[in-house]
Amino acid sequence: MPSLDHTIVHSTDRFASAQFLTDLLDVPAPKAFGPFAVVKMDNGVSLDYAEHVATDREFVPTHYAILVTEDEFDAILARIAARQLPYWADPLHHQAQQINTRDGGRGLYLDDPDGHNMEFLTRTYSDELLAGL
Repeated sequence: MPSLDHTIVHSTDRFASAQFLTDLLDVPAPKAFGPFAVVKMDNGVSLDYAEHVATDREFVPTHYAILVTEDEFDAILARIAARQLPYWADPLHHQAQQINTRDGGRGLYLDDPDGHNMEFLTRTYSDELLAGL
């Protein structure tokens, strides 16, 4: 079965944005690879941060979801609170400074320095939950 290997994350400062994520996750600092600052995940997938090149196309922030353990979630939430960063229980940012408990797990959304909507969740959403969306 095919699996995702990496994806490119556009940023205004590849190392600053990648470091923001590695600091929240408490994982090794990003590594340089060509024009990228690479954040490697435990499952082998990487987020390759690249600085956005000015073109006639607008830089559009997007969404990235990262599955973490319950203990990792607690630690991430503590780091967010220590930095006094805003976060939300929902992807549209209506429920400020709250977490969600969808599908028996916990989750939150946070904007990275470039406005990407970073989601941290402790449980992959079930087919039943997704069918109701």
